[in-house]
Amino acid sequence: MSDEIRKEAAGQLRKSGVLAEEELQSCPGVPCVERLHRGACAVVECGEEIPCNPCEANCPRGAIHVGDDVTARPTLDEDECVGCGVCVSGCPGLAIFVVDQSRSDGDRVTVPYEFVPLPKPGDAVEGLDREGASVCRAQVIAVNVGSQNDRTAAVTLRVPKGFGMRVRFLRCEEQGVHDETKG
Repeated sequence: MSDEIRKEAAGQLRKSGVLAEEELQSCPGVPCVERLHRGACAVVECGEEIPCNPCEANCPRGAIHVGDDVTARPTLDEDECVGCGVCVSGCPGLAIFVVDQSRSDGDRVTVPYEFVPLPKPGDAVEGLDREGASVCRAQVIAVNVGSQNDRTAAVTLRVPKGFGMRVRFLRCEEQGVHDETKG
């Protein structure tokens, strides 16, 4: 990516809060399409060079690398990643997802979720894109609220085929949600 395009894309990120398509495609943590068709894999959509490296420290397989320069954007060793999802809840920028496009019954996408009430498995939700627009219906498959998640749940959704790289958040319906704080 040229410096001019990088500056323009970074300007869009700072202005709108959303990565430009050119910037997203150049993120060193975004795996190739072929890898996503082989099974679950982290997608690191980190668009800025800021001092941050919890993803590298949290990955149990060492698949995410930041290196000695803590401001470098994370890279992903897509052959080493098994899509475990530990990195999803560990990213303070909420910029890591797990995508699996290998299944015949729809794509899977795991997203960070910091709201209550939490959705529960089986709930029907709206799949939202990076800009918050509704792009599809989705079903909650799993909700991981383990102690290692530091108050950030990892919610796995089943979305229609082809939507795994588009859905980045969800909107719960008023009915069918569960507030974990009320036991």
